[in-house]
Amino acid sequence: MTAPPTIPADLDYDLPPGAIAQSPSPLRDQARLLVDGAGGISHLRVSDLPDLLGPGDVIVVNDTRVLPARLRMRRVTGGAVEVLLLHERADGDWEALVRPSRRLRPGEVVAPDTGATGATVEIRDDLGEGRRVVRVHTGGRPLLQVLDEVGAVPLPPYITAGIDDPERYQTVYGRRPVSAAAPTAGLHFTEELLGRVRNTGAEVVAVELAVGLDTFRPITAERLDDHDMHTEQYHVPAGVRQALDRAERVVAVGTTVVRCLEAWAATGEASGRTSLFIRRSYEWRVVDALMTNFHLPRSTLLCLLDAFIGPRWRTLYDAALEHGYRFLSFGDAMLVSRSEPCPEPM
Repeated sequence: MTAPPTIPADLDYDLPPGAIAQSPSPLRDQARLLVDGAGGISHLRVSDLPDLLGPGDVIVVNDTRVLPARLRMRRVTGGAVEVLLLHERADGDWEALVRPSRRLRPGEVVAPDTGATGATVEIRDDLGEGRRVVRVHTGGRPLLQVLDEVGAVPLPPYITAGIDDPERYQTVYGRRPVSAAAPTAGLHFTEELLGRVRNTGAEVVAVELAVGLDTFRPITAERLDDHDMHTEQYHVPAGVRQALDRAERVVAVGTTVVRCLEAWAATGEASGRTSLFIRRSYEWRVVDALMTNFHLPRSTLLCLLDAFIGPRWRTLYDAALEHGYRFLSFGDAMLVSRSEPCPEPM
């Protein structure tokens, strides 16, 4: 096996623009599924997933919804400002991505450019890399009501066109709107598919991890050791912990589930904030198999995949590109297992 990645270039690969999915599959469960099994690579559909599951399997999903947290605002001078709320702090302020951050002084107040009244955002401390502390003033209304009125679901920057139905960037089982991005592996599931999964004897359980900044940002530090992993709120309910204790195999639907479960296992804390950066050679405690989409080059998500299956991710990605798989948030998926590697290239 090759040496673990130490610099972002070790996680690079050639992603042609045409391989980036700009829209979701017409039917959620008809997305393609590359399966890395003991006999090599298989090319299936997500709808075939129940054929790969059975009693003793516990399928874990992240049931957060995406917050309509992209706010298009205006300065008093008329200049455009975009605020993307990332997560709420204990004092009620928010950490946010703000553009153009450098032009905004602490204490400046911006208002929605939609003409809505009673809602403003006060710009506060500069956290670097475009991140600011902000205070959302709602005029006494519930925050979610205000965001539903003036906010939009934030699609990743590599999706250059909007989508007709914003619910296609939400999972069918999503509950609490707290995430800045979708747990995209879960976008492939339908209620009918979930029922078929349960009919195999597998359990389906849900955890919560509020997806944050590192999900859609490449690593910018010169060395992986210097990457500042942003924290994310997580929760593993008691019933889920009991299901995991009796599981013969734990299948995580998405890298956000992996971080949630492994953060709990590493700390013993069922709820909290985690900055866990999973890299080779991470000591795995919970997750046995992973269903995930294909990730951006030089990303922490690709680093996690490398930790899970080693350098053979390159073999799988090469095969996916050769067979026309669609990449990133609206793209296809893969199912990999730590115990069933496909052969390394000679």
